[in-house]
Formats: sequence, C-alpha cells, structure tokens
Amino acid sequence: MNQNNRLVYSTGRGSVCPECGHNKNECRCKKENRIPRDDGVVRIRRETKGRKGKTVTAIYGIALPGDALTKLASELKRQCGTGGSAKDGVILIQGDHRQSAKKRLEEKGYSVKLAGG
Repeated sequence: MNQNNRLVYSTGRGSVCPECGHNKNECRCKKENRIPRDDGVVRIRRETKGRKGKTVTAIYGIALPGDALTKLASELKRQCGTGGSAKDGVILIQGDHRQSAKKRLEEKGYSVKLAGG
C-alpha cells in the first residue's frame, strides 16, 4: 500500500488493518498464522495484574505457529491439571505452575528462564 495515500477509516470499508490496509475481517496478515520472533529463551512468569487478583502462569517466547502453540498449551494444562489458553504467542495457565511448566519445557528441549515473584 502506498505510504502517501494511507486510508485510516472509511464508512464504506469499516475498520482497516494497519499492516496490510485491508478490511480487518479480510486481513491478509492475520496474526494467528505468524510465528512470533524469538531469542531462543522461553520466559515463564507469574501474573496477577488485570486478572482480579487471580494468579496465572504466563509463558512467553515459544516460536510456534497457532495450532502447534495450542497443542503445547493443551499438554501443559493437562500436566498441571488446570485450565488456560493460548493466544498471540502467549500460553496462559491458571494458577502458579511455573516449576512444573519449566520442567516440562526443558524436557522438550527449550531454554527456560523463570521470572516474577
């Protein structure tokens, strides 16, 4: 798309993707098909902010496409015996399961760092 003629909003097209310039529903650069960039280190941290005080284990830095990331998240959730989700390249597991997630990811060959208190 031409940089000098960038469409920001149009009532005829609705919301426009800033990446490719197409309608957001017809976006050609959908993020779920992208593999996130990584530095080779998986980071695991405990988060509570924005979750009404509930603890989640957040796993960042796994460079897998959407389906493979979802499959790995299912495996980790099953091991921890809890729920969670995988979206935007981040795996969220309900509760504080940093140690068991670290052990499982190291068994799979990932380099893992723990963060958060």
